[in-house]
Formats: sequence, structure tokens, C-alpha cells
Amino acid sequence: MANKSFVRGAAILAVAGIIIKVLGAFFRIPLGNMIGDEGMAYYQAAYPIYVLFLTLATSGIPIAISRMVSERIAVGNNYEAHRVFKISFLLLFSIGAVSFAICFFGAGMIVNIIGIPDAKYAMRAVACALLLVPTMAAFRGYFQGQQDMNPTAISQVVEQFFRVGVGLSLAYFLMRMGTEYAAAGASFGAAAGAIGGLSAVGLIYLRRRKPLKAEIEASKLRSLEREKAGTILWKIFVIAVPITIGAAIMPIMNFIDAGMVVNRLQATGWSYADAKSLYGQLTGFAGPFINFPQVLTQAVAMSIVPAIAASFKLGDMDALRKDVQVGLRIAIIVGIPCALGLMSLSEPIMLLLYPLQRESAIGAAPCLFIMAFGVIFLSTIQTLTGVLQGIGKQMIPVRNLAIGACAKIAVTYWLTGIHGINAKGAAIGTVTAYVIAAVLDLLAVQKYTGARFNIRLTYLKPLVGGIIMSAVAICVYRLCFMFAGNTVSTFIAVMAAAIAYCVLLFVTKTITRDEVLLLPKGKKLVKLVDKFVK
Repeated sequence: MANKSFVRGAAILAVAGIIIKVLGAFFRIPLGNMIGDEGMAYYQAAYPIYVLFLTLATSGIPIAISRMVSERIAVGNNYEAHRVFKISFLLLFSIGAVSFAICFFGAGMIVNIIGIPDAKYAMRAVACALLLVPTMAAFRGYFQGQQDMNPTAISQVVEQFFRVGVGLSLAYFLMRMGTEYAAAGASFGAAAGAIGGLSAVGLIYLRRRKPLKAEIEASKLRSLEREKAGTILWKIFVIAVPITIGAAIMPIMNFIDAGMVVNRLQATGWSYADAKSLYGQLTGFAGPFINFPQVLTQAVAMSIVPAIAASFKLGDMDALRKDVQVGLRIAIIVGIPCALGLMSLSEPIMLLLYPLQRESAIGAAPCLFIMAFGVIFLSTIQTLTGVLQGIGKQMIPVRNLAIGACAKIAVTYWLTGIHGINAKGAAIGTVTAYVIAAVLDLLAVQKYTGARFNIRLTYLKPLVGGIIMSAVAICVYRLCFMFAGNTVSTFIAVMAAAIAYCVLLFVTKTITRDEVLLLPKGKKLVKLVDKFVK
């Protein structure tokens, strides 16, 4: 049976991720309708830069914290685990301060390179978040190392709530000054979210400080091992630097897209205004939908790292392989329906969410269709990257994603330069990168862990369920559209497809009753399932 805390932790983070994405929809959809293509171009010109610097500051170190804390707790050394947290906290605060300075004071130069100079206001606004988000990541990494995902989940939800509320409010009030200022107001929501999230996780830490301190002091008395601060920092860097490089690859590619796509479109006859609109459709309208399935598979990846690290430290390879198998199955079970669902209803979904930008929504639908296919492979990449990081092979997924990214550059440059393909070429390039990286990661995991995957259970059953689900979605939508509008038809089609897929998971025994028991409230869920599926 798979590690219980790994499955429960993944479920907790997945629920939080769904809440976050729902809140995010309440942010992106009104924002897109409010500020349009031009405003989204300003917002999206600044946001990938912020994500890049945030990735450099927080992607690798929290995972290093999680792994190092988990390894030390596995052998009863809670004192050294807490020292890892304290040292990394100071490190992340310093990195955040430097990142803020670069983004805030260098905003004008950065957006001029992209070719959208009026995005400087959005760049400066979003830079403020870099002062706080890295320190919040230190707390999250510490709790994740204890295989306790609740603090991370709570702080993420609070962070998103503040981001959405403040961001939309500022965008609305600043719209009268111009779309560039409205985009800046929306961007500042990230800073407001950081304040809320850091406050939440900090309060959780303070409330738990007494029992944590007791464990730390008891461990201090038992343990004779004392690592120097420099040694801990070095180990953090050894783990974090390759992870950071790997995590920075796709934001760097998005940064390249920001300049390449607009320039290549103009080179093939599109005006600057049309090129900005196509770029806004690709990144501001279609792109965010690909992030929704990620919250579920990212939950698996975040939860699996400390579980794999603990098993690897103790030499329990049987438990490790079972976690790997379950982790990949979850990723595929989630990725396939998300991908096929988005592909089946790409245009209805875009029209549902952007009714005030009908032309842009229809234009963005083909990009969504293409990028949705990549969700299956992105889900695989995220989970297997967590496995490789847990066993100390963090450089391998970096290499694999770099190979995929090189292919993306070539494909994007070539296809975007074809007038009829235009921005869809960037979407095809992204999918190409995901396919290559996923295949290479799978081969590496099999090599270094000895894990073998049941093709029928892992791939074929979810695929059959996904295909039937897609057929249900299309048929229900077309039938309902004869009597109702797009909004009602899409809602009904999505709900029918989701119900069909969930039922098929149990009918085809893709998920067993024993696996449902591993989830939070598992016994109640099993009773509910038994009522409908015999």
C-alpha cells in the first residue's frame, strides 16, 4: 500500500489547489473582460518576468528544505531539521530582497527588451511580492518536510483570496486612468496575497511552536551530529540549484515567447496591434487554463518528495516504488480527463468565460485545444520530477526539460513565422517540449528506482475513460445547445462529463476501494461510492 501521508497530503493540497483556481477564475475572467487584449498584454508582459524571478528565488530551496527536513526527521534528528529551516529562511529573505530590487528598479529596461514599454507599471507593482513570497516558501518547505501539508494549503488559499480581492479592486478603480494602470493594479494583487499568505503560515508556526520546540529539544539531547551552517547551506545549494535551473527553463521560454511571438508575427504581416492581441489570446486567455490541472498534479509532486526522500534515506525501496507507481497513476488519472475535456469544449469554454470578448475568445480556442493536449505530459513531468528530486537525481529532469525547451524554441520560431499558424505555433512548441521531457523522465525513473508500471492500469484504463467522457461532453453540449445558450450547455456538459469519468474510474476499477480509503474521510467516501457503484 502506498505511503498514507503521501496520498493524504496530495489530496489536501489538491483541494486547496482547486479552491485557488476557482478564486483565480474569479480573478482572470473579470480581469480579461475588464481590460481586454491590450490590458492583458501589459499584465502578461510583466507576469512571466515576476514568475521567472520568483522561480529563481523559491522553486529549488523549498524543495531542498522539504527533502533535508524529511531525511533528518526520518532518523529522529528534529533539531538539525529545524536548523535547516532557520538557515534557509535567512537565505530566502536575502534572495527575495535582491529580486525585488532588480524587478522594481529595472522595470523600464526589462519591458523595453520585451517591446511593450507601457508594462513597466505592472512590472513595478508585481515586484513588491518578491519581498515576501520567498520567506513564506521557507515555512511551507519546513512543514512539507514533516509531511504536513495543511499549513501550505491554508496559506495558499489565504494568499489567493487576498490576491483576487485586492487585484480586481485596484484594476477596477485604476481603469479610468488607462489599461496600463489597471494592469498594474491587478499585478499588485500578488503583493497583497503575499502579505495574507505569510501572515497565515506564520501564525500556524507560532501556534505550533511549543510542541515543535519540545521535539527539537529532545532531539538535541539525543543527537551528537552537529552540522555547520556553511555545510547546511552547501547542501541546500547542491539540491536547490539544479531544481531552480530546471524550474526556470519554462519561464525563460515564456519570456522568450513574449518577444519572439510578437516580433515573428509582425515579420509575417501582422500589425503591432494584432500581434499584441494574438499574444494576449495565447497567454492571457488560453494559457491560464493549462495551469488548472497543474494544481492537482503539483499537489502530488509536492507531497511525494518528502515521502520518497524518507524511504530512500531508510533504504525502503519497496515502499519507494509503490509511491512512484501510485504517484504516476494519480497524475495520469487527473491529466487525461483535463486534457481531453479542454480539447472537446475549447471554444464553448472560452465563450463561457469571456462573453464580453467574444472575438478574442473564439480566436484563443485553437490555442487552448493545442495546449490542452500537453496537459497529459506536463502532469507526468511534474510527478516524475518530484520522484527524481526525492532520490537525489535533481539534475536529470533539468537536462530533460532543457532538451524539450530547445525543441520548443525551434518549433515556435518556425511555426509562428507561418502566417496561417501564427500564435498557435508557440502552443505547438510548448506541447513538443512537454512530450520530449515526459518520455525522458519516465525512462530515468525506471532506471534509477526500478519501478515498473502496469500499462493497462496506468494508461489504458484512464484513456478509455477519458475518451468516453469526451464523447459524453460533446453529445450533451450539442443536445443542450438546441434548447439553451452556450453558458447553460457548457455547464451541463462539463458536469455530465465529470460524473461520467468518476463513475468510469470505479466501473473499470482504475481506482480501487482500498485506494479510496487512503484519502481524507476515506471511509465516508467508500460508503458513498458503494451506493452508486456496485
